[in-house]
This record gives sequence, C-alpha cells and structure tokens, in this order.
Amino acid sequence: MAPFTWAVSFILSMFHSLLSALGMDSESGWNWTISIILLVILIRVILIPLFVRQIKSQRGMQIIQPEIQKLQAKYKGKKDPVSRQAMAQEQQALFKKHKVNPFMTCLPILAQMPIFFALFWMLNRMRQEQYQQDGYGALSPQEVQSFDGSSIFGVQMSDIFLPSFQADPTQWNVVFLAIILIICMVGSQFFTQKQLMSKNMSEAAMQGQFAQTQKIMLYMLPLVFVIGGVNFPVGVLIYWTATNFWTLGQQWWVIRNNPTPGSLAEKELNLRRAAKGLPPINEDKTAKAKDDKPKPTGKHLGQQAQPSKKKRKKK
Repeated sequence: MAPFTWAVSFILSMFHSLLSALGMDSESGWNWTISIILLVILIRVILIPLFVRQIKSQRGMQIIQPEIQKLQAKYKGKKDPVSRQAMAQEQQALFKKHKVNPFMTCLPILAQMPIFFALFWMLNRMRQEQYQQDGYGALSPQEVQSFDGSSIFGVQMSDIFLPSFQADPTQWNVVFLAIILIICMVGSQFFTQKQLMSKNMSEAAMQGQFAQTQKIMLYMLPLVFVIGGVNFPVGVLIYWTATNFWTLGQQWWVIRNNPTPGSLAEKELNLRRAAKGLPPINEDKTAKAKDDKPKPTGKHLGQQAQPSKKKRKKK
C-alpha cells in the first residue's frame, strides 16, 4: 500500500498548496475538504475508461440473460460434479461469445479501494507524534499538523463517530456531522442502484439471477456503508460521499443519453426525441440492417419460372 499512500498524500498536498495559493487559509478545514473532493474528481476522471467498460459489461450481462436462464433450466436439479462443470464451461463459452466479463461490473469500485484504504490509514496516523515530526508520505510535517488540526463545524478530519461518542458523549458536533455524511453516503448509494434497476434494465434482465444480484446490492451495500461509516474518519466519509455523488451523476447522464436497449430509459429518451421531431435512437440501425439484406431476385419476387422447351424427337 506504500505507493498508494504516497500517491494520495502527494495529490492532497498538491491541491492543498494550489488552494492556498488561490487565497484559501492553509490551516482551514475547508481547504483540506475541498482537496479531498478534488482528489475524488481526479481519481474518477482517471477511472472513466473502466466505467465505460463496466457499462458495456452490464449491458452485455442483460442481453444474454435469456440464454443464461435457458442454461440454468437445462441443468436444473443436476448437482453432480460433471453437470456443474459442464454448466460452468457452457456459461464461460457464452461470456466469451458475447465478449462479456462479469468481473468488469464491479471493477471501478475495486479500483478505488486502494485509494480508500490509503486515505483511511493516513487519517488514522495523523495524530501520532512520529508523523507530525517526520511527515507522512509526500506530506511535510507542517502539512500533517495542518491536516490534523484543521476542522469543519468544529470537527477534525481524523475524528471518528463511534470512538468519539464513546469517549465523550457530549461531542454532538462529531455525531451530527458524521450522521449527516453517512445519510448522504448511504442515500446516494441506494438511489444510484435504484435508478439502475428501475430505469436502465431491460425486461429480460429484470428476471433471473442477475436481477436477484442487483436486488441484493440494492439493500446490502447501504447496510455495509452504515456499519462501516460509524468507524470511518470524517475525512474518509467526505471522500466516499463525494465519490458516491459522482457515481450518481455519471450514471444519470449515461442512463439519460445512452440507455440500455429495451429499457424504460430508452423509451423515455425516444419520447423526448419524438417531441423534438427526431427519429428513435435505434431507427437508423434498423434501417441500415434492412438495407444490408440481399435484394430479392426474380424468384423471390414471385415471378414464375418459364417452362423449358422440350426438344421434339424426329420421326
């Protein structure tokens, strides 16, 4: 994790110095808060190619759902090792045929985890005397002391909801800010998943194992954030809340402008296009497919074949 820790600390130091040069107080907690938000924006911009691959993989998984359901019905009730291996091989062949990788659907989240843990460990070590004297990663000792001593609404970046409340139940500012951030973090995560399921899934994808997985994520991920949120430093809560809002906005734009074929979002987009006098988004593809078909010959047009003349035998 050392390379990620150094990278996170370097980016924070760079943004903190930039904001200070623009006139913000270098000791202000808002300076460090905006630096964390800018860190989120930079990371998410870098991850845009992975997000595009995630969208393509999600759509591919939705498209092949009818075939997966047929495969599951084929091996229903067969639990012997041979049948399970055969089903796994056929499923992998199906993924390869349609160029779908289920792992890509969660890759952007996994790619952010090293950044998340690097920030988490950094905030947990800010108050240690060793790092305040020697610095941490790319942060100088002065920047470490500034980060640790800065606050917003009277709450420091390294304050944690549960330990702070247990140590001093009168620290309501920590409790209130942490609860607000957790609610924003969980709410944005829930709405992002709900938006995906209600707007951007085809009718075929709303059934079967894929739909069940999406429903589990709808309720389980917010629960994970609630449990983890009470043990996250405020700086980490700011980071994860900001990245959830980025995901929500990014997904909203994709669903509105480039929806999954056969989804409710596609129907809504076509209604908006019709109101502007524009053709449906798939009309050009359909017309092109028709033009690419081979033109029918005379036999296909219903012309009758001319009878061949028979040679008369000479007497």
